[in-house]
Amino acid sequence: MSETLPRAIEGMSAADAESRVAAATEIHHIGRAFVDHAIFPWWSDKELSTLLGGGNPFVTIGLAVSPERFQKIREASGLPRLAEVPPDQDAQEFELHLPGGISLDVLTSRDPQGNGAIARYLQKFGEGIQQIELRCQNVDRATAILRERFGLSPVYPATRPGADGTRINFFLVSAPKANKVLIELYESAPHID
Repeated sequence: MSETLPRAIEGMSAADAESRVAAATEIHHIGRAFVDHAIFPWWSDKELSTLLGGGNPFVTIGLAVSPERFQKIREASGLPRLAEVPPDQDAQEFELHLPGGISLDVLTSRDPQGNGAIARYLQKFGEGIQQIELRCQNVDRATAILRERFGLSPVYPATRPGADGTRINFFLVSAPKANKVLIELYESAPHID
C-alpha cells in the first residue's frame, strides 16, 4: 500500500473523469479499511450505533494535500464550491461525492508553514488521509458515550463549529496497521425550510 495512496492522490487531478473516480475509489477504500477496524467495537453499543447510522454509516474520507495539488484537484473536478470554514481553523476544503457512495473531503492549509491542524499534518506526514468523517445524529451524545463506555477522550472538550455550519468533535482511535486514526464526528447543519 505504500505506493498505492500516493498514486491515487496523483490520479485525483487527472484530466479524465474515469481516472479521477478510480483514484477517489482507491482512497476511499483505504480510508474505509482504517476506520472499519478502528471503530468495530463501537457497533456493539446500540445507542452509539444508531447515532452513527446503524451498520451502514455515511463515511467521508478527509484527504490532506498541498495547496498546489488542492487547486489542481479542484480544477480537474470542475471547481466545486469551497466550504465555509470557521476563521479560527486554518483550512480550505471542498467535498466530492462520486458514484458508488464515494465521498471525499479534500483539505489543505491556508498557511502551509502555519500551526493549523492541516498544516501540521502536511509538515509531519505529507499528503495523505488526514481524517475519517462519520455523520452523526448528535455529536454531544456520541461524545458522552465514547467517553463513558469506551474510555475515549475527545480532541476538544466540547463540540465545536465545523465547515458549513456543522458541529464537530474528533477522536484519535487506535487501528491495525496505523498508529492512530483521526475520526471526526459531525452533525449536519440544521436546514431552514
